[in-house]
Amino acid sequence: MFAGVAITLLLVRRESSKYCSRWIWNCPWQSSLLAVRTALPARAEPRKKKKVDPRREQAMKERLRKKLKKLERVAPEFIPIEDFITPVRYKDEMKVREPLQLSVEEKERRALLLKRWSGYKQQEHLTEMAAIQLLLKAQQEALTELRLESEELYQAAMLRDQGLLPLERSGPSYTPPCSDYEAPEGKCNDITRIYTQ
Repeated sequence: MFAGVAITLLLVRRESSKYCSRWIWNCPWQSSLLAVRTALPARAEPRKKKKVDPRREQAMKERLRKKLKKLERVAPEFIPIEDFITPVRYKDEMKVREPLQLSVEEKERRALLLKRWSGYKQQEHLTEMAAIQLLLKAQQEALTELRLESEELYQAAMLRDQGLLPLERSGPSYTPPCSDYEAPEGKCNDITRIYTQ
């Protein structure tokens, strides 16, 4: 089966190369000879339009005209944006959550933990900035040496890399994951209202 397709494609290539210039078939973006070419001319006649009955077409236009008149008579109803409407049950001021009462030891423990965490993140940031500065300095020295060697290579190295963007990066989060966390099953209760005009 595949051999027959390949022979047919080779024959098509030979036949078409008589009429097409040589550069079309030797382009680097062209697919292989064994692949199906979408650029080959179809050489097919356009489909003939079906004859439409004029009475049927007139009836369709009349139906559209009637629908338009009906829509013009009735004022359009605006669909409410429920995101901007606060439900009444949330406006009840009696339902205010009481602030959590912490002991003095717990407050001190949390404050100390926050200070230690801030110090750790600051040290991490300073280390990262020092590493970046070191890399930039090494890169600058390498570029000056390259410029002394060859100006063409230097200009090629200074070109922007188009493959860098869009950049996708996933790094560590601020807090480690909980080891005993069980993810919910993912049941969804869709209560979205559907409005019809």
